[in-house]
Amino acid sequence: MNDTANTQATVPADGTGARIDRREAIRRVAVMLGGVAFVGGSRLVAAVENAVAPASGSIGEFTVADIAFLDEIAETILPETKTPGAKAAATGAFMARMVTDCYWPVEQKIFRQGMQRVDAATRKAHGVAFMQATPAQRLAVLKELDRESKRVMDAQDRKTRKDTVSPRPSDANSAAAGQEVSDVADELPIVGVHAEGEEPRRAAHYFRMMKELAMLGYFTSEIGCTVAQRYAETPGRYDPCIPYKAGDPAWASHA
Repeated sequence: MNDTANTQATVPADGTGARIDRREAIRRVAVMLGGVAFVGGSRLVAAVENAVAPASGSIGEFTVADIAFLDEIAETILPETKTPGAKAAATGAFMARMVTDCYWPVEQKIFRQGMQRVDAATRKAHGVAFMQATPAQRLAVLKELDRESKRVMDAQDRKTRKDTVSPRPSDANSAAAGQEVSDVADELPIVGVHAEGEEPRRAAHYFRMMKELAMLGYFTSEIGCTVAQRYAETPGRYDPCIPYKAGDPAWASHA
């Protein structure tokens, strides 16, 4: 059983008052994202572990309209299907709170500018604002931003590791595109403080931040743990081998 300091009390709909271990949920989200460190580092992890239900209204510099915008971004990433989506879990407010409390000022600026860029990309692609776009239009825009984010973050990672070996471009256009991505990675500002001789850390692509926070907010919420995943309160009986059928949702961790 985990120490209660590493868990956050969330009360399921049945009122049992069971505690759900968010540290395991955070670990699982990290695996989904490729095992990389979260933007915000240990401050973000600690804040998620101790998060409470987000309050309504503005949060920091995020207005109610901003939070509604983040809700729709999160809902596009994690839409309602047979289970409630990210908006039902108030993921937008979670994202706003984590950015406000855990991101360095330069990262906060990148994140907020990123919201404007999402809207601009939607207007360019579909001629409407993100909030007026259809779910299919929103998804198309975010898929392209996700691909862009991966290219930029991969380029940044190669530079950080001083990895000079990369696939040979097939033509001049590919080489130009690769250089453009590398230039974008170089333009991301240095974040935080670092010791002498330590490789400085650059900020992440704004959509990387959004995707991380959307997944963290959803899968560490009551809905994410008790509805999107299966949840069993403890203490309980010992089941050394549990039957599994392909397609069944994963079990939520618990204290």
